[in-house]
Amino acid sequence: MLDTLKLKNLDELINRTIPRDILFKLEMKLDEPLSEKEMLKRALEISQKNDIWRTYIGMGFYNCHVPPVIQRNLFENPGWYTQYTPYQAEVSQGRLESLVNFQTMICDMTGMEISNASLLDEGTACAEALSLCNRLNKRKKFLVDCRCHPQNIAVVRTRAEYEALGLEISVTDRDEMNLKDTSISGILLQYPDSQGYIYDLSQLVQKAHANKSLVIVATDLLALTLLKPPGECGVDIAVGTSQRFGVPLGFGGPHAAFFATREEYKRVIPGRIVGISRDAQGSQSYRLALQTREQHIRRDKATSNICTAQALLANMSAMYAVFHGPERLRGIGKRVNQATTLLARGLEDAGHRILNSPLFFDTLTVKLSGEREIEEIRKRANDKKINLRYYDGEDNDTKVGLSLDETTTDDDVNDLLFIFGSRKKIVSLSQTSPQNDFSLSNSKLKRTSQYLTHPVFNSYHSETRMMRYLKELENRDISLTHSMISLGSCTMKLNSASEMMPCSMEGFSSIHPFVPPTQTLGYKQLFGELDRDLCELTGFHKFSFQSNSGAQGEYSGLMTIMAYLKSIDQSHRSVCLIPESAHGTNPASAHLTGMKIEVLRVLKNGDVDLSDLSNKVEKNKDRLAALMITYPSTHGVFDDSIREICEIIHHNGGQVYLDGANLNAQVGLCRPADYGADVAHVNLHKTFCIPHGGGGPGMGPIGVKKHLVPFLPCHPVVQIDDTDRSISFGSVGSTPYGSSLILPISWAYVKMMGGKNLKMASQVAILNANYMVARLKGHYKILFTNKNGYCAHEFILDCRDFKNTTGIEVVDIAKRLQDYGFHSPTMSFPVSGCLMIEPTESEDKEELDKLCHALIEIRREIGMIERGEMDKTTNPLKMSPHTVSAVTSDAWSRPYSRWQAAFPLNFVSPTKKFWPSIGRIDDAYGDQHFHCQCPPISAYTEEKEESNRN
Repeated sequence: MLDTLKLKNLDELINRTIPRDILFKLEMKLDEPLSEKEMLKRALEISQKNDIWRTYIGMGFYNCHVPPVIQRNLFENPGWYTQYTPYQAEVSQGRLESLVNFQTMICDMTGMEISNASLLDEGTACAEALSLCNRLNKRKKFLVDCRCHPQNIAVVRTRAEYEALGLEISVTDRDEMNLKDTSISGILLQYPDSQGYIYDLSQLVQKAHANKSLVIVATDLLALTLLKPPGECGVDIAVGTSQRFGVPLGFGGPHAAFFATREEYKRVIPGRIVGISRDAQGSQSYRLALQTREQHIRRDKATSNICTAQALLANMSAMYAVFHGPERLRGIGKRVNQATTLLARGLEDAGHRILNSPLFFDTLTVKLSGEREIEEIRKRANDKKINLRYYDGEDNDTKVGLSLDETTTDDDVNDLLFIFGSRKKIVSLSQTSPQNDFSLSNSKLKRTSQYLTHPVFNSYHSETRMMRYLKELENRDISLTHSMISLGSCTMKLNSASEMMPCSMEGFSSIHPFVPPTQTLGYKQLFGELDRDLCELTGFHKFSFQSNSGAQGEYSGLMTIMAYLKSIDQSHRSVCLIPESAHGTNPASAHLTGMKIEVLRVLKNGDVDLSDLSNKVEKNKDRLAALMITYPSTHGVFDDSIREICEIIHHNGGQVYLDGANLNAQVGLCRPADYGADVAHVNLHKTFCIPHGGGGPGMGPIGVKKHLVPFLPCHPVVQIDDTDRSISFGSVGSTPYGSSLILPISWAYVKMMGGKNLKMASQVAILNANYMVARLKGHYKILFTNKNGYCAHEFILDCRDFKNTTGIEVVDIAKRLQDYGFHSPTMSFPVSGCLMIEPTESEDKEELDKLCHALIEIRREIGMIERGEMDKTTNPLKMSPHTVSAVTSDAWSRPYSRWQAAFPLNFVSPTKKFWPSIGRIDDAYGDQHFHCQCPPISAYTEEKEESNRN
């Protein structure tokens, strides 16, 4: 590849690619690299430093059983976790069907009409719900029940206090809410609430609706197997987490939140929605509906910066419901509620009072019989390694909470009875109770409506059938198990098997996020080592791991800047400069922090226009808060002026925020903090190998310089490390360390690579991109390179002229690539009508050449259309992708051969080919016939009958 570029070595390439004044010339102070075996041994040792107690803290996080058939065939399966977001529907039908199952499950369980395909966590979902209410009725005040989970209250407070919408939050008891106030936009309730109370939502809903206020309810899916769903009470928005449906605790994540609402609000739902459409042959198909994300349209006017989801975890929860079905789920819910009921009787028999009696699901708040009894209870609990919820503040010495779950056994209940001084055991308690006598059995709030009635939730209850269903869906999706996914700006690189293995270690997966810190010494060590290594690689002083996506990292970083400016009496600084080429989440995130956006022009070569920057800085120098800049640029070029740009911002009182989306071109070569960044988010799901999971999870931790450390995110329940966070801006996520369970992946990557190999990875990523440019530049126009003619780690193919000469658009090239077994590169971003390609360092020359051959062959086909040798409307590009059914049908009237359609080059072998499972998706039909739940049972029956006939 170096010979192709006429270069002697990698150093010569880097010197022609990266400005010399920012190159890092020292050795990285990282540990010597470990082998896979050594790393796994260390990871196991660290995981075992986490002390696994039986935990009954609750507060939205619960132990559950992950069915092994799902753990092995989905969670631990690269065919599921290495997929990209399903923007190319034709090669994403498997996970799209699974996400429709998730949406249907959420609608059924909550009684709502429409659901999205997951959000980041429950706290974020609550905050997004507030923004939606404000957008609908334009009111500014919100009432939040004080018995919501504290992390939900904290995230909502943060969003409201700093957001540009100017929202006002009042946390109060739901019984004391003044719902006649005409300025109230909405109210947020927890159902069941954080202390286990179950109450009738209908009365509050009626009072709120009489004032045209909206009602948001954070709810619990397992409780809803027995409890009247929010939708039947007239609620407007239901949110929550699906964690206890088959996803490990993982010290707080990743878990899939949900967001369900009324059909009439479908156009303003945050996040992604999967809908049903049809393909070019009229077959029913799935696609991302309303998929042009709000922030890319409205940018600085957006009310949400949500750019991702928790697809892998949503799929796990959906499959948990598919595997168990409604009857087994109801049985799990009933067992939990019966155990809780018997435990409550035993505690009352011991002289304690259940404050949330008589209605509860799995949670009890216990008023102790004696003032000093708390000390004995703590001692007994600690002796048995059991975690309970101990309340701070008023009555903290006489009140204890506990929550049971799917994993609670009779022995566990007996131990809890002993801890609270009861002489009874569960056997004797159950003998004096009717078999069907449990808390919700005779309540008017008992659920009477059916749920999960669709055949998909009633057909796969044996492991054999479940395994085959999972494999059937997996086979419809292209992933890194098939070929490279060369997405510019998204870095779809190797997620090695060894890096993934710690995620299944019990010491990491079985820890509740709110246990005492003495029980999480392993996680503390791992976070400390990862923090230290990331600081060494970026030049920053400290990292916060709370933000669980890149867009959340943007928000966290900008909030940190705003809090810092406030601390030095510079709150008037509110202008954020953002290049016009930036990701749509950049202006959306800045808007959510209350900043005013000024857009910077970009030159034809992709660099920031320094003249425009100087003018905008001069215009706003007294109000300048920050510059948000992606580096290398979104156009895939290292801007020579980056150090000068940062100096201009600092000289005028601003801070520099660096979008870390393109860090894969920098690690070991240059450090953002060294050339001027004050804060940056790092996409661990890109540069540091956490897999994309078909659309999530992600992690976007932020690194900051020393002066910003005190303002990093805090948490209302858990103190984060040893740093004083008393002047923090607040919380951006439900848990202190975001999606903790996937952080061992990035830790393992750094430990096995070491400094020299991390540097070489960046060099090879840049080499691979420039090699492909050299191969393709005689066939396509390369849109941006630097003054030496080189790109960074990604490049843009200009496909716009083809539309004028042949009618071929960039989408036709994207779909035709599927016939070659490739997922399309990034389409129409950052330049409309273009393809942005990032090969990464993970792919070898053979795979790069295959993609080059495919693109060159496609260009040859376009040339045939240009010369009139191929029809402009009926050609392999316009008719792509070609499915098995299309190629093998009796009728074939197209003016090109079946072989050319399906096997256009020799490497596209009939024995190895990945076949798109549907023809080209009909987006217009999907927009006109909006449907986001499982297809009607009649369609399911017809499909089965057709299958049987065949």
